[in-house]
Amino acid sequence: MWFIFALLSAVFAAVTSILVKIGIEEVNPTFATAVRTCVVVIMAWIMVFITHTQNVVTQISKQSLLFLILSGISTGVSWVCYYKALQIGSVSRVVSVDKFSIVINLILASIFLHESFTVQKVLGAVFIIVGILLVTL
Repeated sequence: MWFIFALLSAVFAAVTSILVKIGIEEVNPTFATAVRTCVVVIMAWIMVFITHTQNVVTQISKQSLLFLILSGISTGVSWVCYYKALQIGSVSRVVSVDKFSIVINLILASIFLHESFTVQKVLGAVFIIVGILLVTL
């Protein structure tokens, strides 16, 4: 089931890039990020109430809350940079370079989460890097 949700995430991320590129042509990237964030916040809270998980707020640990806040800050910075890149660059190049995050994730997951580096992961990372270079050059 995780694969289906991951695939849907990829599809919606691709659609998002196209919609952003069209919508951001004459808009400040920071403002555009704020608009998108407001929509995401509203959708997220609607899902919380639809799934009846609003009572979880009293059960969240300080550590979990801290890391979720840091994740939100990281997401915000990522979105501002992404929007600015999309505003001045082509979608195919920007999205390709953005997917370098996969390689960075492999490295960070190895360092901080002690996930193993396998030959498959290294080869996959190499292919991603080669693919990024082919698309962006």
